[in-house]
Amino acid sequence: MKKKNNNVVLSIHQSIYTSIPALKLFSGKTVLVTGHTGFKGTWLCLWLEMLGAKVIGYSIDIPTKPSLFELVKPKCTDIRADIKDFNRLNSVIKKYKPEIIFHLAAQPLVRLSYKETLDTYQSNVIGTANVFESLKKNKFVKAVVAITTDKVYLNNETGKAFKEEDSLGGYDPYSASKACCEIVISSYRNSFFNLDDYKKTHNTLIASVRAGNVIGGGDFAKDRLIPDFIRAILSGKNLVIRNPKAIRPWQHVLEPLSAYLLLGAKLLQGKKEFAQGWNFGPDKKDIKTVEEIVKQLSENFSNIKYMIDKTKQPHEAHYLKLDISKAKKELNWTPRWTINIALDKICQWTKAYKNKENIREVCIKQIEDFCNTKI
Repeated sequence: MKKKNNNVVLSIHQSIYTSIPALKLFSGKTVLVTGHTGFKGTWLCLWLEMLGAKVIGYSIDIPTKPSLFELVKPKCTDIRADIKDFNRLNSVIKKYKPEIIFHLAAQPLVRLSYKETLDTYQSNVIGTANVFESLKKNKFVKAVVAITTDKVYLNNETGKAFKEEDSLGGYDPYSASKACCEIVISSYRNSFFNLDDYKKTHNTLIASVRAGNVIGGGDFAKDRLIPDFIRAILSGKNLVIRNPKAIRPWQHVLEPLSAYLLLGAKLLQGKKEFAQGWNFGPDKKDIKTVEEIVKQLSENFSNIKYMIDKTKQPHEAHYLKLDISKAKKELNWTPRWTINIALDKICQWTKAYKNKENIREVCIKQIEDFCNTKI
């Protein structure tokens, strides 16, 4: 019966895997998503649901009010627990026996890391270590895709695009914590899940992924450009922006998620050459300044005006660019939506939300549109 139900799901949403055939592999798979109640986690859970996966979500709480998770209500086992609690996490993994883990749980905000510094390190570094320590006890997990950030690199503000082999760094606590995560991931992979020992002493493949500035409908976090823009629209107030000339690798949330899923499928297939670090970002032409993004969004909402906050702000990197040539060449992944399309989709989502439309259906439609986009 379970197999029949999965086939029904796939037949309804056939387009979401025909353009990326490897994603059909998730049908019937048990998948653990940490941080499932967050912005990216919700989109990922919904996509996995559409693929026919059995999704287990592990998250401490709903991170925002309003919340995309509460609007979409993805069909998953919803477990509320702290990623810092090793015993609880380990018991969940032991009970549900996921074949693959997408590890997204984190304190994800740069500015908040200045205020909640210790919790940022504990959640991001110790939380990540807890996931991999559990793998030593639960050998049935075949693959892990651990999400870090484009901010893991040592940024000397040269304006160059970072490659996967570039040095790790981190000025602010958030960036530093994520660079630490990369070291933790590499250490566990080398020490306990070494590729030379794959299929000999273990059966687990591990990859880390570094995405650019992820944007999309349903992000309600504080101190982020798109959520601030949406709040300005809903409240009728002016948008206040910081660092208007800051350059970021903007990409719609479905871009990195498609890469995570594709990479996860490769790991599930036992292709150990993919068990390494990866960059996922936009093409060079879509790397824009903050002010350029705001101006383009404002064209869709004539009543929106913006002003620049000239008060002293905590340090944030000015230049952030990712080199994605490795992902294009070796993983055969490439961005599907230009920044223009991504911003149009955000405006469509925002108007639907403002008009109290069914957001679950809006998100499903956008996933299908993304998969139907030719590259």
